[in-house]
Amino acid sequence: MTTGGPHPSKYTSADRSLEHALLFCFVIHALAMLAMAGLLIPTLPGGSTASDLTRALAIAEHPWLFRLGWLPWQLSAVADLFLAVAMVRVRWLPRLPAICVLVFTVAAVIPDQYAQGLWITQGVSLAQEGASRGDVSAYLALERAIFPLTAGWGALFYTLAALGWTWCFARGGTWSGALSILSVPLWTTMCVAVVAPLLPHPIRPSAMFVSTANGLGFVQLQIWLGLVTEQVLRRARPTESHGRLAPWRHPRRGVLYRAIDAVANSRLFGALLEPFPEVAVRSDITNVIYVNYLVEASEIETLVPPGLELQRLGPAGRYALFTFLTYQHGHFGFAFIGPLRRLMPSPVQTNWRIHVRDARTQLSGIYFVTNAITHAVPALAARMLTEGMPMHVLDAGTVARAVTGELKVVLDPGSGSAPDATLTLRPRESEPTLEGAWAECWKSWREFLAYCVPQDRAMSSQPLRKRISRQEIDLGISIDACEALEGNVTSRAAAAFVGERKPLCFRVAEVAFTFETEIHDRISITGPARRN
Repeated sequence: MTTGGPHPSKYTSADRSLEHALLFCFVIHALAMLAMAGLLIPTLPGGSTASDLTRALAIAEHPWLFRLGWLPWQLSAVADLFLAVAMVRVRWLPRLPAICVLVFTVAAVIPDQYAQGLWITQGVSLAQEGASRGDVSAYLALERAIFPLTAGWGALFYTLAALGWTWCFARGGTWSGALSILSVPLWTTMCVAVVAPLLPHPIRPSAMFVSTANGLGFVQLQIWLGLVTEQVLRRARPTESHGRLAPWRHPRRGVLYRAIDAVANSRLFGALLEPFPEVAVRSDITNVIYVNYLVEASEIETLVPPGLELQRLGPAGRYALFTFLTYQHGHFGFAFIGPLRRLMPSPVQTNWRIHVRDARTQLSGIYFVTNAITHAVPALAARMLTEGMPMHVLDAGTVARAVTGELKVVLDPGSGSAPDATLTLRPRESEPTLEGAWAECWKSWREFLAYCVPQDRAMSSQPLRKRISRQEIDLGISIDACEALEGNVTSRAAAAFVGERKPLCFRVAEVAFTFETEIHDRISITGPARRN
C-alpha cells in the first residue's frame, strides 16, 4: 500500500531545502512565541504592563533580555526568507505565487527588521537615558514611530506572503481538509491584526487589541505550519505496507490513543526528532522463540528496501529466510542509568525480519519488516528515534514456559496494527533432520543455526537521504544454546508474508542484549524504488 511519491532520484536538493525551510520555520516561530510570552510582553505596547514608564524601565534595567527576546523574531525573518527562496526553487509548486511569496517576504523583512534594529539599539539607549532622568518621552516617541513598521507594514507583507503559501501548497497538492478549515480563521485574524496599527489614529484599536489579535493569529499559524510541513514531508514519504512508514494504530481507542496514533504516524515529529542521538539500551532477555520459514526469494523480494539486496539461499539463489522471534525483556532501559534499570519494565517484544546485504560495503544483517512490543512508551520511542525499528503496540503478549517444558507464546494485536501469533511448542527429543528445500540450503541443523542466529546488525535504508543505517547490537548467542522445538504455530500475519508453510522453531533461554549505536553508510539509488 502506498499513496505515491517521487522516486528517490527525482527528490532533489530543492525538495530537501524546502523541507528544511519549513522545519526551520516551524521551530523558530515556536521559539519566537515563547520569547514573546517570556521576555517581550512586559516591554511592548499592549503587553502585560499598563504603565509606559514601567515598560521603559524594564527595557532599561534588562537590555540584554529585551534583545534576546527579539532574537528569535529576527531569526523568523531569516526563516521566512529561506522558505520563500526554497519555494521558488521547487518545480512542483506553481511559479507565479511562489515568486509573489518571495517579493512580499522581502517587502516585509525590510520595515520589520529596520524597526527591530532601531528598537534594540537606539530604543534601548533612549529607555536607559529616560530612566535615569525619570522622563521616557523620547523613548515613547521612537516606539510610536517604529511600532507600525513591524506590527503593521512588516506584518501586512508577511501576511500577504503567507496567503501566497496557501496558494502554492494548495495548488501543489500538499494540502488537507484540516488546512482548509484552519486557513479561514487564521488569515482573518492575521488580517485584522496587521491592518489595525495602520488605521488613522481616531479609529485605531488599542495596542492591547493588536497584541491579542497577533497572539491568537500566531498560535493558529504554528498549527498551520505544522500541518503544511506534514503534508510536504508525506509527499516524499508516502504510507507503505511494511517498514517504518507502515501505519501505526494503537489497540485501544479514545482521545489519548488517537493523539498517540497521530504522533506515531507523523512525518513532522519524526523529522524533528531525527537529529537527536541514539542512546544505548540494555535488557536481560529470556525465552527467545524463533519461528523460521524458508520461502521462494521472489515472494519476499518486494520487502527489501532500496539500497539493500536480499540474501538468497540454495541452488541459483532460489530461496530466502523469513523469521519472526518473540521474547521476554528483562528490565529494558537505558544503559546509562546503571542499577536503576531494575526499575524498568519487562515487556514482550516480537521482531519480524528478513536477511539482507549491502552490496557496496559487503556488510550483511537483518531488515525488520515490522516489530511490536506490549508497552506504548518504548514502542513510540523506538519508532520515532531509530531508523530501523518499525515498532507497533501489542494489546497483550505472553511468553510462558510451563513446568512440563511446553512453551506458550501469544501475540494479541487487538484492534491495533501489530502482528498476531499463537504458538504452542515443546522441546524436540533430537535435532531435526533437514529435508526438501531446507536440505538444499543447509547440510545440517547446526549449519542452519549458524546462519540464522549470529545476527548482530540490523539494517535499513533512507533512499531520500542516500544512506543505509546500521544498528550495531551485541547478542553473543552460542549455537549450543539453541533448543529445537516442535508444535503448532498459527499466525494470520505470518501467512500474509509466507503463506501456509511449515516453520522450523527453536528457543534460546537467555540473551544479554545491548544496543550501542546507529551508523550511516552512503549509497546511490539508481534503480526503481521497491514499494508494494
